[in-house]
Amino acid sequence: MPAGVTLGALGVLGFSYSLPATRLAVAGLDPWFVAFGRAFGAALLAIGYLVLSRAPLPTLAQVRRLVVVAVGIVIGFPLLTSLALTTQTSAHGAVVIAVLPMSTAIWAVLRASERPPLAFWLSSGAGLLAVLAFVATGGGFSGSLSVADLYLLVAVVLCGLGYAEGGALSRELGGARTVCWALVVSLPVTVPVSLYTADFSRATGVVWFSFAYVTVISMFLGFFAWYAGLAAGGVAKIGQIQLAQPVLTLMWSFLVLGEPVGWPALATAAVVVVCVVLTQRSRVVTPTTVAAGQPVR
Repeated sequence: MPAGVTLGALGVLGFSYSLPATRLAVAGLDPWFVAFGRAFGAALLAIGYLVLSRAPLPTLAQVRRLVVVAVGIVIGFPLLTSLALTTQTSAHGAVVIAVLPMSTAIWAVLRASERPPLAFWLSSGAGLLAVLAFVATGGGFSGSLSVADLYLLVAVVLCGLGYAEGGALSRELGGARTVCWALVVSLPVTVPVSLYTADFSRATGVVWFSFAYVTVISMFLGFFAWYAGLAAGGVAKIGQIQLAQPVLTLMWSFLVLGEPVGWPALATAAVVVVCVVLTQRSRVVTPTTVAAGQPVR
């Protein structure tokens, strides 16, 4: 199995529990603290990593791109999903994950200069439709469009941007350093908001465990593998591995939160696996492959 696929799959596995963990965390903590506090905590881990690895400072041009990454994955997505999950279930939030791979692929074209072929778009679209059909008919999506749905839609757009920009930047900085510097760049925002919204009066052991998960895994270690995978295998192509994330998220919702998941989840998972395999067989042209003189299809 290619390294990019393996790393991307590890990242998706780590991210798949993020929505249930966020749902549990906001039950006892302010959603703004959950979003910004986890980024603050992850930034402390990032500083330790950067110091121990003796990472060189990013250039001014790279800092500008790191700000884009931070807006997408450090601030935008965590905040909007935290706000949405105060009134919606994590199963409902799986809608976000269903649309995210397509958003990432579109941003990969706009920000990472990648050129997926028609076969890629068809396979990706089929996987997207399969997951949307699942969540619409039995995976937790119900009711009319709400404010929470608007939060989720904007979260998808911003996260796709953060993935694409971060994946492209990881070709220069590496996956670990990209997310670490993005967290550090965000500190002027995450520190004051975290301190202002800190209220631990309703926090239980489960709440703290969930907050620790979204801090250490969702906001830190998961991105080590994810950005490395995007850089190695291409943002658009590896991003499609996330088509499997909604089903995994619903499985966690069943195991941890007791939300019902039946045979449609297994059927959808099979369809998604086929679509992911097809996207991985498509040849997506990246700046690296063009520079190497490989033919464009």
